[in-house]
Amino acid sequence: MPQLDTSTWTISIISMALTLFTLFQLKFSKFLYPLNPVQKTMKTMKQDNPWEKKWTKTYLPLSLPLQ
Repeated sequence: MPQLDTSTWTISIISMALTLFTLFQLKFSKFLYPLNPVQKTMKTMKQDNPWEKKWTKTYLPLSLPLQ
């Protein structure tokens, strides 16, 4: 039964890794990054809740007058 020849695996793996590295470097070098990124100002919009439209008071049981 013939043996599997693995003598070329090392050079194949190294050349594949170099090729992938080169391709990724070329791909990333084509990106245009902004020089000075500007932060957007976020305005929070106030929403009126029904319970905020009128004045309410919470009465605790201990604050009620004694009977």
